[in-house]
Amino acid sequence: MHRRDEGEPHGVEGLLEDCEVVPKDLEDSLERLKEFIQPFARLLPREELREHGEDFVRGLLSDLERKSTEPIAERAGKSRDPLQRFIGWAPWKHEPLLDELCRQVAAEIGSPDGVLVLDPSTFPKKGTASVGVARQWCGRLGKVDNCQAGVFLGYVSNLGHTLVDERLYLPKEWAKDKERREMCHVPKAVRFKTTHQLSLTMLEKRRGQLPHAWVTGDDEFGRIPWFRRRLRQMGERYLLEMPGNLLSVCAVEDPPKTGGKGRPRKAAFIRAAAWKDAVPQENWTRIRIRDGLKGPLVIWATRARVRTRSGGRRREKAVEWLLVTRTESETPEYRYYFSNAPEDVSLEQMVHAANARYWIEDCFERGKGRVGLDHYEVRSWIGWHHHMTLCMLALWFLVQEHRRLSTRTPAITVQQSAEAVGELLRAPDMDVRRLALTITRRLRRTEQVRIAHWRKFKQLPPRWDHARSMYVRQ
Repeated sequence: MHRRDEGEPHGVEGLLEDCEVVPKDLEDSLERLKEFIQPFARLLPREELREHGEDFVRGLLSDLERKSTEPIAERAGKSRDPLQRFIGWAPWKHEPLLDELCRQVAAEIGSPDGVLVLDPSTFPKKGTASVGVARQWCGRLGKVDNCQAGVFLGYVSNLGHTLVDERLYLPKEWAKDKERREMCHVPKAVRFKTTHQLSLTMLEKRRGQLPHAWVTGDDEFGRIPWFRRRLRQMGERYLLEMPGNLLSVCAVEDPPKTGGKGRPRKAAFIRAAAWKDAVPQENWTRIRIRDGLKGPLVIWATRARVRTRSGGRRREKAVEWLLVTRTESETPEYRYYFSNAPEDVSLEQMVHAANARYWIEDCFERGKGRVGLDHYEVRSWIGWHHHMTLCMLALWFLVQEHRRLSTRTPAITVQQSAEAVGELLRAPDMDVRRLALTITRRLRRTEQVRIAHWRKFKQLPPRWDHARSMYVRQ
């Protein structure tokens, strides 16, 4: 295929050339997958477990519609029972594999300005036998229903993003039920912990391994004063979302000193949603977040130093940033955040840190839609952790493949990289040239749509510069 010279002007033709997939880049994908698995397989205690581990990860990365043990075993040409034992109750520890995962993530995409993202996720389930299943809030269904809940830790930098750790939430009724614990092989050392306590456990374990500047999370974390206080004690810089309608949330710092008749006036704690309505338009800043398919994605943001109730017996008050963002649309969507960032951290830095959660949502979308994060059919404690760990390894392999393929095909997406791996796993002897041509055609169609949308802004869309790990202007 023709590849332009580095000095060639980069117009529409250049953007379309960025879509060309080189067959040679696809030829060794399966060999690279085998090499990728080896450092993790060596952590398994026996040879047959290492073989099962490779079979299972290959199945998760394949084009199978359902990524549970039976279809994976059938695709591998193996009996289901050994693979079921490997996932469900074989005596191998998942923690060393996660340690190796974090080591690789730090080495390959680690950055001093990286972001650790805490994100809970739920998995709808039928019946009551699976470990931790209970009627609780299910974010996926948007209501209280039968489900399992876990909390995950993600890592985001300008070099990539992936999931790096997990904890299963065990409700109180499960933690106290000896019979159910025994049936699902819950370790004796496991006690009831809230999702906040589980999150702190992950942070304490991983924060020294993964270079970062921020800890972020959704409003499940930002609404809890003691959780923010604990992060401050740990020396972590956080940016945590919180509900705008939470009562007695914040008071603007340095309120008027006196009330009626000259008496001192106490700070008035108000809702953040009410506070933002009083912010004049000139105090809002328009910030460009990233470049999307249909054009630049921008938001408006404002912030102020506020006093907040930090909880505890002394009911002490903390001084934090209140950050508010709104989308640029006819019916804007507002988001609210607390942060303990120092005074010299810019508004733009805070907004971009808040945006890191988007990329972890992207990880969950790929995890559940591509590598079977929610396709498990295990009931035991160890089975849940085994499955989640292997899914996170599969996600990490896709990140690595995308980084490698994008060196010569800047327009390729993680999704297209994943589809290429799935096709190769389905038919290892397939015509790689034909596969490369098929992917190129798909990428070119998508790029032509992107170019058409960006012409509305009288400019060409940015292109991905692999060397700088960022989109650059034409």
